[in-house]
Amino acid sequence: MFVKTDHSMGKILTTLTVKNRIDEAKAAQGLISSADVRSVVLHDVLVDTGATTLCLPAAVIAQLGLELLKEVNVTTASGLSTARIFQDAKILLLGREGTFECLELPGGRNSLLGVIPLEALGLEPDLRNQTLKVLPSESVDTYLTIL
Repeated sequence: MFVKTDHSMGKILTTLTVKNRIDEAKAAQGLISSADVRSVVLHDVLVDTGATTLCLPAAVIAQLGLELLKEVNVTTASGLSTARIFQDAKILLLGREGTFECLELPGGRNSLLGVIPLEALGLEPDLRNQTLKVLPSESVDTYLTIL
């Protein structure tokens, strides 16, 4: 049996901005200047439909000054381990924004963008074209549903 391999399909890498949402709230209240809002632009972020949430390296979390929310058990390729979850990471991507928890990645690994932020932002992976598709947010075709 002959199986054709499609080499046009592959991984999706994107660039996104992550901000400390608490800093943004403080700036809006006039407690800090807008220049003091901690923010980072991340390049080559892997869109990972096998990951649940936003996953950031410890150095990025420290740079953003995100607060620890909890420790959880996670399943990885190497088995069960413990990970730390941080809160109030605001993502800006393709004209959409939202605030999410993020999981701390061990070591200096690249950031991952999982399915929960993708769905909440109305973004759909297009593996064939190696891009993210922005789903409509208005009209009857909106990705936002209430059932």
